Amino acid sequence: MTAGMSRARRRVRVLGTLAVAASWSVLSVGAAQPAAADTQSKQWHLGAMQAEEMWKVTTGEGIKVAVVDTGVNPSTPSLQGQVLKGVDATGAPGDETDDYEGHGTTMAELIAGTGKGGGLKGLAPGAKIIPLRIALDEFEKEKPSITIQDSANAIRAAADSDARIISMSFGGRYYSPEELESIKYAQSKGKLLFAAVGNEGHKQNERGYPAAYPQVVGVASADRDGKVSFYSQHAGTVDLASPGSDVPSWCDNSFKSYCDGDGGTSAATAIASASAALVWSLHPDWTANQVLNVLFDTAARDWKDGERSEYLGQGLIRPSMNVLKGKGDPGAPDISPLTKEKTTGPAKSSEPSSSTSASPQPAKNGAEGEKAAAVKESNSSQNGNQLGLILGVVAAVAVLGGVAYAVVRRRKAA
Repeated sequence: MTAGMSRARRRVRVLGTLAVAASWSVLSVGAAQPAAADTQSKQWHLGAMQAEEMWKVTTGEGIKVAVVDTGVNPSTPSLQGQVLKGVDATGAPGDETDDYEGHGTTMAELIAGTGKGGGLKGLAPGAKIIPLRIALDEFEKEKPSITIQDSANAIRAAADSDARIISMSFGGRYYSPEELESIKYAQSKGKLLFAAVGNEGHKQNERGYPAAYPQVVGVASADRDGKVSFYSQHAGTVDLASPGSDVPSWCDNSFKSYCDGDGGTSAATAIASASAALVWSLHPDWTANQVLNVLFDTAARDWKDGERSEYLGQGLIRPSMNVLKGKGDPGAPDISPLTKEKTTGPAKSSEPSSSTSASPQPAKNGAEGEKAAAVKESNSSQNGNQLGLILGVVAAVAVLGGVAYAVVRRRKAA
């Protein structure tokens, strides 16, 4: 943990179990559900967040969002024309447009989907998506040659792209020095990073990475009533809450139908990223710090300003307060509202490290120096993959032994 973060923790009292709800009615009293058929009619958050009204002011045009996930299928009706060139960091067959699970495509649609063909409508349909494919869930298990650094390499690629926002709807319980360095690099490039806190709050409720890194906005899931979803993790990593319960998604990678169910903290992260895109589109000269300051300042909460809920962080995200009412204090352009430290300074090289390591580590409310022993493996090859103006970003491929791979295999869609 940084010194600034430590000082912030002393100043801010984390609220307990009583502060777990902040009604969506605070956001928009009497907001109508959007008139759409099938899947869109189930996107309750569009009405609760006053999406139709905000779209009269901005749709997120001019903002690119990097989606680090299972890949993004650009051929769904809702994403046609919305997806730009990206990077596949897995080294596996296929590329960033080959979504092996359907998860990344769902996240992209929740951010920037046009809703054509009755598909998911994104909260920021004027934004564009840059896909970065990494290995998650079963894909990671089936491809033992994939480097455990693919997420770090993908984040660096996103940092070197034109994306202003990096959306990461995945998580794992292991700290990675390389992943943290990529996060710091992205912050030094002026990016705003969001990550899911995880969906096992009713089970282990462990800290999850990358949401636990101090430079990343950890996003919790909330339901229609503004209450934290029962499964949303709350291990000291929550900074904001966003709609996640009862958000539909693609059923699988066949892209034939959508399924009902909880989008979880994954969907919440995508919707939070789209919220930032709306605000940033309206204020293109703002820094990432200022956009986040406004999102924090205008979040709905039923507790005292300056206090932080263990479950909902600063509260329920509501970009409409800025887009429609002009509210929110952007604050200092060069001070992070997360760490309270300056974010200016020369960026480090974008070249990914050749070493790999991962270890259990206390999250953003614990000291960064308290690291457990790292698990290290050497890289055996590299797979190049360019993204527009990215120079020299390479997806390394590590050869991992069976036992070591079982230890470090950790990430999953949130």
